[in-house]
Amino acid sequence: MIKMVEYLSNLSIRVPAIDQYPYNIPVLKNGVKIEFDKAITFVIGENGSGKSTILEAIAEKCGYNLSGGNKNHLYEHHRTEATMYNFTTLGWIKKPYDGFFLRAESFYDFAKYIDDMAEESPSILGGYGDKSLHKQSHGESFLSLFNNKFDRGFFILDEPEAALSPIRQLSLINVLNQLRKNGKVQFIIATHSPILLCMPDVNILEIKDGQISNINYTESEHYTMTKDFLNNPELFLRHL
Repeated sequence: MIKMVEYLSNLSIRVPAIDQYPYNIPVLKNGVKIEFDKAITFVIGENGSGKSTILEAIAEKCGYNLSGGNKNHLYEHHRTEATMYNFTTLGWIKKPYDGFFLRAESFYDFAKYIDDMAEESPSILGGYGDKSLHKQSHGESFLSLFNNKFDRGFFILDEPEAALSPIRQLSLINVLNQLRKNGKVQFIIATHSPILLCMPDVNILEIKDGQISNINYTESEHYTMTKDFLNNPELFLRHL
């Protein structure tokens, strides 16, 4: 058992009865209560189940830039009328000094922001492998961020596998495993990757039918469907 850093211990989201997205997502209407007791927690579920909304609610409450970044990354991000801030409660054992919210879908904007900052202060690239994120492949820039910026703090990752090949996803598992050994990090990660989910000593929270439950890797649809498909792809393709 790997000792967990004492950051976030629990999360509660209770939204009002509003028939408007995202408040009408079933898992939010039913109320969200989560206890965290591992350094790494994966959140899984179908598209539209509420994974990203929950992660964004946590990030908003932490004060992280909602397009990606930390409290000090002050570039413009998308805004909607909906906010979870007043309906989200985070139970901290100890508030983290640093952290980051990674959104795969808006990472391009974050990389541009860092490049723009580096034009005035080139030393800023030292935190990203001394190389512009835009001069690396998408996957390389992701791993550069993980390797150089995620040494201590509370990190929220929304589908980090989006830019990573299967081999690079294994590299990410190695990075995450090394980071948690220092006892100074906590990760909450939304993912669709059956590769990342096989990581040992993690919690896997599945959103299904408007409920959140803690499951084992082999109980996840990611595991069973991937296994069945690879064992007999012809059978699946005939049904498509």
